[in-house]
Amino acid sequence: MNFQSLELEIHGQVATVWLNRPAVRNALDEVLISEITQAINHLERHDGVRVVVLAGRGKVFCAGADLNWMKRMAEYSAEQNQTDAMVLATMLKTLKQVSKPTIARVHGAAFAGGMGLAAACDVVVAEPAAAFCLSEVRIGLIPSTISPYVIQALGIQAAKRYMLTAERISAKEAYRLGFVQELCEDGSIDAAIARISQALIAGGPMALAQTKALMKTVVNRPLDDELISETAGLIAKVRASREGCEGMASFLQKRRPTWMDSAL
Repeated sequence: MNFQSLELEIHGQVATVWLNRPAVRNALDEVLISEITQAINHLERHDGVRVVVLAGRGKVFCAGADLNWMKRMAEYSAEQNQTDAMVLATMLKTLKQVSKPTIARVHGAAFAGGMGLAAACDVVVAEPAAAFCLSEVRIGLIPSTISPYVIQALGIQAAKRYMLTAERISAKEAYRLGFVQELCEDGSIDAAIARISQALIAGGPMALAQTKALMKTVVNRPLDDELISETAGLIAKVRASREGCEGMASFLQKRRPTWMDSAL
């Protein structure tokens, strides 16, 4: 696929979607947003890809909205603004709901929409100098489209503080809050990405997709008979599946499962 604002690299079973607008700090505009959606949809259908990494070229991950895009938005009608906002909302939903595990590779700034991108990924890996910020209120806006992902990833109380104050969040603090799952030493982010990617590839492809779906099913549900029955039914179905049978057989026979052979 040919892209204007991003690069797509596939090495083995790991695909990296590189935001490639370093001159504007990988700022989001309608073109980049559309291309991220296209890339994720393409990788969803790519049987050889098991893990998707989202990363940024240049000095930062993503500095938020592009200034020229914001100028254009200021002249939009209410209907045009709704349409434009839905493009961003759809991209975030696509990233969040892709069945394959996703990793955000964060260096430098991840501000506003950039923090939303990281929040929509399954795992966030950050360098010590990375910084996060929900800066929207400082310019009279609100972090609306990114809010479902940020609140879930950051926690409601921390999200409330940082959405309202627009304070910068250091990588160390983001790690303490649980927004970042892996805080690397300088220069080791790619090694950390590779290690986590290999850990993900060791899981069954369908098991990973179904585990992501399971978390969506279970989160914020009451622990009632309906949920207990539903989760029991899910594991019963998976146990009887081809991948489930192969996984259990390989474990009992102390051999590699067949999906690991395809990773060689």
